[in-house]
Amino acid sequence: MVHAEFKKALKTAEEIELVVSGRKSGRKTSRPVWFVQERDKVYLLPVKGSDTEWFKNALKNPTITLADDDLKATAKAKPITDPAKVRDVVEKFRAKYGAGNVKKYYSKFDVAVEVPIV
Repeated sequence: MVHAEFKKALKTAEEIELVVSGRKSGRKTSRPVWFVQERDKVYLLPVKGSDTEWFKNALKNPTITLADDDLKATAKAKPITDPAKVRDVVEKFRAKYGAGNVKKYYSKFDVAVEVPIV
């Protein structure tokens, strides 16, 4: 569960740290990711869509951790596979980071991830 400080920190953060457990090794790995916050949810967009390793790991072990500096939240990642909902997340990313940057860094738009932060 996330406290108010974490949600407040997300309002000004450009990227956050994502920690997932390896689907085979079980080892925790982390990487910086872009995100969009909307009310009590954070949306993540895997750079290579369903081919992204962290996404495959989150499917197997959906409990993930999001961090901004010393503030952390652990929650269950929910995959989004409905094309209309994925497009909606992509549009949110384009609005936040710019269409050119999304085009430059993201190569496949077949999935997204929703993380509740309540």
